[in-house]
Amino acid sequence: MLEVHDLAGRRGHADLFAGVDFRVPAGGAVVVTGPNGTGKTTLLRMLAGLSAPAAGEIRLKGHKVAPFAPELRAAVAYAGHLPALKDELTAEENLSSLVRLAGGTAGPDAMRSALDRVALGRRRSLPARVLSAGQRRRIGLARLALLERPVWILDEPVTALDAAGIGLLATLVHDHLDRGGAAVLATHQALGLEPSRVQSLVLGG
Repeated sequence: MLEVHDLAGRRGHADLFAGVDFRVPAGGAVVVTGPNGTGKTTLLRMLAGLSAPAAGEIRLKGHKVAPFAPELRAAVAYAGHLPALKDELTAEENLSSLVRLAGGTAGPDAMRSALDRVALGRRRSLPARVLSAGQRRRIGLARLALLERPVWILDEPVTALDAAGIGLLATLVHDHLDRGGAAVLATHQALGLEPSRVQSLVLGG
């Protein structure tokens, strides 16, 4: 599904990592860990087609893709470590906006079902500014459920989530892998994924 060969990352004049190689098959995941400042977010943004590597190449379904390639961005659902919500919009309006910005489509029934799935159905009409940090993060989980993308790139997805929210995230990732999707996650939180499906990549180690 997704392959990385001899990838290198740099921030300004500082080298973050080099020689990174891995392959994520359909139904598999790579969990990226490492100390702060080792380039986890930089790596994930490269995989999502949002920034360019200093060296190396990325392949999608066996084909090399250029930095910022539209076909890579179209295949990826990327979730950064910030929720990217507008405080004045409701949970449902924010979800609709996020899906449209990602190039997806979803009707009202689908959006309400996605919000129900992440336990936000009763709060869908509340403005984001009154929601807790964990509830705001759950809007992003609902977005993942609505976007039909084969590759999920998730940067610190458990931030602000309580135990129930982490359980929801784990279920979403499990279901995505069961459908033949692939995932790359930067997280130190165990999600209970089957060991046979998961590879570990440690940056700076």
